[in-house]
Amino acid sequence: MRLYDSRMSGNCWKVRILLNQLGQPYERITLDLAKGDAQTPEFQQISRFSRVPALQLDDGRSIVESGAILLYLAQGSRYLPDDPWLRAQIVGWLSFEQGDLQKPLAQCRVYHLKGLAGQISAQIEQLHGEGYLALEKLEHWLTTHNWLVGDDYTVADLGVSIYVSLASVGGFDMQRFPAIGRWIAQVKSQPGWVELLPNG
Repeated sequence: MRLYDSRMSGNCWKVRILLNQLGQPYERITLDLAKGDAQTPEFQQISRFSRVPALQLDDGRSIVESGAILLYLAQGSRYLPDDPWLRAQIVGWLSFEQGDLQKPLAQCRVYHLKGLAGQISAQIEQLHGEGYLALEKLEHWLTTHNWLVGDDYTVADLGVSIYVSLASVGGFDMQRFPAIGRWIAQVKSQPGWVELLPNG
C-alpha cells in the first residue's frame, strides 16, 4: 500500500504513527503541497478532494480523510474494539476532533509557522476563542478518564491527540490543561509512537 502525505501535516502524522504501531509495511510518497503536487490530475484520481493523507491500497482503491484511514487500518487490532458501542464512541471523538478542534488549532499553527500571526491578530484571537472552548471540553472529560474511550489507548486517542499536541505552536497556553498534558504524555509513551519529523 502507498501513503500519500506531507511532512508537516498532523493528519498525515496520525496515519504514519498507526502504520508504525501496527508494523504495517507501506510505501510513503511525500508531496510538496506548496509546489502544487496535490493538484495534479494523477493525484486527483487518488484523492477526490486533492488532499492528504490518501491511502492507496494494493488493488488500486484509495481511502481519504485521516479518520477513515485510521478506522480502516485499525480493523482487527487492539486499537479498535469489536464492541459496537465503543466503536461508536471512537467515531464520535474523531468527529469532535475534525469538527471542533482541528480548524482552530491547525490554522493557528500554520499562521505562526509562516510568521503571519502578527498580521492577522484579530483572526488569531477568534480562532483561539474557538480552540479554547474545544480544549476545555476535552480537559473536562480527561479530568475523570485516563483514555477517551474505554480503559485503553485507541485510535480515538491517536486521532484527537495530534493537533492538540501541536497547539502550543499556534500560541495556545496548554499549561491551562493539566489533564490534557497527562494524557498527551500517555499517548506519546505508546509503543510504536513516532515523532512528526525524525531527528537527524
